[in-house]
Amino acid sequence: MIGLQAEGSMWAIREASRCHVAGKKTILIVEDEPEIGELIRFHAEREGYEADVIASGKTALEAIRRRPPDLIILDLMLPDVDGLEVCRQVRWDETTRHVPIIIASARGEETYIVTGLELGADDYVTKPFSPKVLMARVRSLLRRLDASQHSRGQGQANLARAAGDRLVLDRDQRTVAVDGAVVEFTRCEFEILDCLMSKPGFVRTRDQIIAAIHGDEMVQTSRTVDVHLASIRRKLGALSDLVQTVRGVGYRLDESIVDDGEE
Repeated sequence: MIGLQAEGSMWAIREASRCHVAGKKTILIVEDEPEIGELIRFHAEREGYEADVIASGKTALEAIRRRPPDLIILDLMLPDVDGLEVCRQVRWDETTRHVPIIIASARGEETYIVTGLELGADDYVTKPFSPKVLMARVRSLLRRLDASQHSRGQGQANLARAAGDRLVLDRDQRTVAVDGAVVEFTRCEFEILDCLMSKPGFVRTRDQIIAAIHGDEMVQTSRTVDVHLASIRRKLGALSDLVQTVRGVGYRLDESIVDDGEE
């Protein structure tokens, strides 16, 4: 425990002394295997990011609340507080819920992947992984976050509507309303729904969906896309039939009841 407390103190000292080098994004690596943590840090710093490693879930939560990083790479098998609980608490906290999370875990079972994504993780990488692929995912998430912030800063508000306004996606506020009630969507779920609503009736393959939300350099499994789509349908409730599966091809949004416009 003393070691974990010292670790948290060192994080605070580094953060205070560095004052976030201008133009550099900060990445917090939550990983209890030193070799893996240092490997990720090495590649992150080579990409030009400020990166630190914390080995404890409890210490990581304290550090995240004190100074939210720009992105979190999160292992699941952690001492004190496991990675799924860290993810849940980060998403519950209003001051940290915007921080992108990539889960990097040896637990490749579908149950863990589904749970991690439903708790709000933006991506899920199974070990062993390629550091280059992981950094591609980091770059993609941070670019999307920057683009979203720029759009809001420019006041580029526009809406996508479906089912006679029963479903409204606000690209400016990054919200989704179903029958007048705002429903919490993860960042990836929002991007996928936006992708489908931007071209109603047009069939999107899984690869096209991945490219639309992550970029062409991204490598991601179709299973992850299916998990996100299943979650989207659950959250749409009575409107779940809007998202249609085209067997053997991909997904589309029913064009007969979609209206897209700007305000």
